[in-house]
Amino acid sequence: MLDLVGLEGTRGGRRLFADLRLGVAAGGLLRVQGANGSGKTSLLRMVCGLLAPTAGEVLWRGQAVTRLREEFNRELVYIGHAAALKDELTPIENLEAAGALGGATVTRRDAALALAAAGLKGRERVPARALSQGQRKRVALARLALPAAPGLWVLDEPFNALDTAATAWLSDLITSRLAAGGIVVLTSHQSVALDGAAAQQVLSL
Repeated sequence: MLDLVGLEGTRGGRRLFADLRLGVAAGGLLRVQGANGSGKTSLLRMVCGLLAPTAGEVLWRGQAVTRLREEFNRELVYIGHAAALKDELTPIENLEAAGALGGATVTRRDAALALAAAGLKGRERVPARALSQGQRKRVALARLALPAAPGLWVLDEPFNALDTAATAWLSDLITSRLAAGGIVVLTSHQSVALDGAAAQQVLSL
């Protein structure tokens, strides 16, 4: 379902990676690892169609993601290293806005339930600027707990700033998504409890 075909990336005239070729089928997990500056975030942004590769292409269901545009965005959740919340909005409003950007309708009830699952019950209606770093990260990740979650999750350091309980919650979400036939691509500096995930691949940059 997701294929990297001869992918090459450069930054500032320096080649980060070249001729990457791999496929991830339904239910597959791809872990991208490497030192800081190795190109992990650049690769994830290419997978999402946010950054053009120097060569090669990313295919989703056999078609280039750059040509699918809105159709692909409806099947994608991308959560970057930063939480990327709007400070003036509440967590519920941030989830509603994120859903709208992805072409989905997020009800207040669904948003509240997702935030409660993320351990944020009682913080749903405070401005995002009042949240701690860990709470902000959980608001962003609560998108993964919404009903009818898209088929492709691309997560850049999703376990950063999470406590033990939140880490276990996210691990369970990812495992459940894979079991349902979704695809997850992630980077992580931490050892996470996903070793039992089926069809797991590791890509070292």
